Amino acid sequence: MRQATMRAMVLERAGGPLQWRERPLPAPAPDEVLIEVEACGVCRTDLHLLDAELPGIAYPIVPGHQVVGRVAALGAEVHGRPLGERVGVCWLGWACGACEYCRAGQENLCDRARFTGYQLDGGYATHCLAKADFVLPLPEAVAPLALAPLLCAGLIGYRALRFCGTARRLGLYGFGAAAHLIAQVARWQGREVYAFTRPGDREGQAFARGLGAVWAGGSDEPPPRPLDAAIIFAAAGELVPGALAALRKGGTVVCGGIHMSDIPSFPYQILWGERGVRSVANLTRADAREFLRLAPQVPVRAESCVYPLEAANEALADLRAGRIRGAAVLAAKNTG
Repeated sequence: MRQATMRAMVLERAGGPLQWRERPLPAPAPDEVLIEVEACGVCRTDLHLLDAELPGIAYPIVPGHQVVGRVAALGAEVHGRPLGERVGVCWLGWACGACEYCRAGQENLCDRARFTGYQLDGGYATHCLAKADFVLPLPEAVAPLALAPLLCAGLIGYRALRFCGTARRLGLYGFGAAAHLIAQVARWQGREVYAFTRPGDREGQAFARGLGAVWAGGSDEPPPRPLDAAIIFAAAGELVPGALAALRKGGTVVCGGIHMSDIPSFPYQILWGERGVRSVANLTRADAREFLRLAPQVPVRAESCVYPLEAANEALADLRAGRIRGAAVLAAKNTG
């Protein structure tokens, strides 16, 4: 009997490209589920993986950490999760549950945590494995292509937004997958959104205004009034001094990426006045549950560019070049 197989886009070395491979279909470990992938979002973190900007990458690896699919098989110790259930898999693939961070509700900071599409094979595939305790139930009424961007762009964006506190005037630097989702949440909460795009990106600025931004301009431009907080979604450390200079006293700059280029030196004066800079690291399952409850109330709607799974390299190239409006999503089903 021929062994069951799956297909995956595999990163076999730093610098890529991803390779279209056939692999044996894996059986879930006792605490895992096997998921038949329907869709997987494409994230800038995947580019950091390709560019070897993340430490300790164990090749070969299957990227993808915004996975929507259906439970296809259960490990021996998994109970109460029906076959065929629609579920999501996000960046945090496992945490130990026992360290000081996990016990304090900060599993995102667990030193032993493992991450989907980085240390665990992810969703650029027809199937993937996931720890049963770390998969999220997803609604049947929403299409998988619309759900996928919520599982990282939405979740990390939401965690970053929470660190902005009650800020009314909110700057979003890098108006891509995360910003276009979180702008919708911020507007629903009654905040004013100021969108910063690549200089000269008139189309991106029009996109932001169409989502309710009260102002949109290049990242090299000052906003028309001081911001209460700013989130930087672009992986560009050189944006930090400009974002600080755009803040009112007491404001905060939140850096929303897992990787960022070096932050250049800047005068103390733009930090003084109790301004602050902080990072967002990963996410918790509590973040995910809270955001997924909130998203339908807004409602948050993802604008997606859809690619077949085997065109993942094209999607990543378009993301790198800034050619994607909203989010990029791979359609994994019926890919041959």
